[in-house]
Amino acid sequence: MKELRALSRLIDSFLKLPSVGKKSAERMALAVLEMDEEDIQEFVYALTNIKNKIQKCEVCGLYSEEQKCEICQDQERDKKSIIVVSSFKDVYAFEKLKSYNGLYHVLGGALNATRGIGVNELNIESLLNRVHLDKIEEIILATNSTIEGETTALYIAKLLEKENINTTRLAYGLPMGGYVDYADSLTLKKALEGRRKI
Repeated sequence: MKELRALSRLIDSFLKLPSVGKKSAERMALAVLEMDEEDIQEFVYALTNIKNKIQKCEVCGLYSEEQKCEICQDQERDKKSIIVVSSFKDVYAFEKLKSYNGLYHVLGGALNATRGIGVNELNIESLLNRVHLDKIEEIILATNSTIEGETTALYIAKLLEKENINTTRLAYGLPMGGYVDYADSLTLKKALEGRRKI
């Protein structure tokens, strides 16, 4: 059977999305083929419009439809505390908790020499500017517990050593409901290091 080039091109486009394999991409492409014209036009508009309407907040780097995101504009927020995260998705995870009322700073990744992500590719300089200009009292480093995330957190902590600021790191260890005998050695080590008096 002759290949349908337009369909193959759409499948290849869906394969560029994270966590989408060949079968999923094929199902999505075939679903688009079955859509009526109005739904396809809405889909196309949503795809092409997203880059025009959404930008990074000029203060924290979070995606927003305005120059400043709603978190940076919120006067009820604690303006002295910043959680530093790698990705905008991390902000949504903290916001779901509804227990943190401070600000955020999105780095846009983590230091990774093999991928060519250095200090200049990350949103670090603007973080340092915020610390100076806004008289921040606490920086909470919430990068992922990977080699890249740890390296990034250590680098930022080193930069902040000379500042009169409380720099903390998220605690690591056993998850709630987890079993000690199932935990890997690094998780157990971090849990032991992060122990606190009860």
